Amino acid sequence: MKSWLAVVVAGVCAQGAFACDLCSAYAAMEAQGESGRGFFAGAAEQFTHFGTLQQESHEVPGEGQYIDSSISQVFLGYNFNNNFGVQFNLPVIYRSYGSDTMRGTVSGIGDVSLLGRFTPYRKLTEDFIFTWGLLGGVKFPTGDSALLNTPDSALPEGIAGHDLALGSGSYDGLIGSGLFGRWRRWFGTASVQYAIRSEGDFEHRYANDLTWFGGPGAYLALTHSYTLSLQAIVSGETKGKDTFGGVPDDDSAETLVYVGPQVNFTWGSRLSAQVGGDLPVVRNNSGTQVMPNYRVRAAVTWRF
Repeated sequence: MKSWLAVVVAGVCAQGAFACDLCSAYAAMEAQGESGRGFFAGAAEQFTHFGTLQQESHEVPGEGQYIDSSISQVFLGYNFNNNFGVQFNLPVIYRSYGSDTMRGTVSGIGDVSLLGRFTPYRKLTEDFIFTWGLLGGVKFPTGDSALLNTPDSALPEGIAGHDLALGSGSYDGLIGSGLFGRWRRWFGTASVQYAIRSEGDFEHRYANDLTWFGGPGAYLALTHSYTLSLQAIVSGETKGKDTFGGVPDDDSAETLVYVGPQVNFTWGSRLSAQVGGDLPVVRNNSGTQVMPNYRVRAAVTWRF
């Protein structure tokens, strides 16, 4: 399949302006580790500030409660061909938290994951690209889960041990799907992931959760050497209540929807970088929880 795609792209590249765009867009996909054979590696960072206390989706006085969460992901992957690939993710977590009367921090390695990718469909023409991908994998219990056993009285009202724990103590399944479509200088992406949780340490079970991410964009620059694009992102997450020993935890269900811009940059078929910011437009929760005010994202990928 790889050699067939190389012939198609090389052939189209000789046909004109939009063919040049196709080559650049295809090279950008390769730079993001989405096609082609070989290793890729990179890092991603997501910083989220939680500073709004809500009770049953309504804001209440917060008494200075907050969580600043930084999750840095280091990843390494290998594409066997255009259709199959694997990726290993190692998260490094730092969280500071507190209120008007207390402060604290936690840090360390989180739960690692191993993912497999399969691309069942890909179409390339002069003006058009479309790919559909599937993923599946396992999250392993490598992070410290001790904070799951923290008494509620030891933390501020809107912050719980499950908000701060570095790991879950559970093996969880991950499944998902993603789409990429491009027409001339316009494109769109969409991805969805579902986490299937099992019971972990201290009889705690995080609820299954559904996350999504994507939106339309446009290439501001599309050359043989590099691409630059701007994208409008809508993303979110929804989950039910966690359980302790089979008993629902009232302070854990939530539905969040974010919107914000993202800038994408690729250099040839090797380097890919993204940076974006999100503001929540929907914040629904059960019980009393500290909810997010904003988040900032960045990532870089290098293909060998």
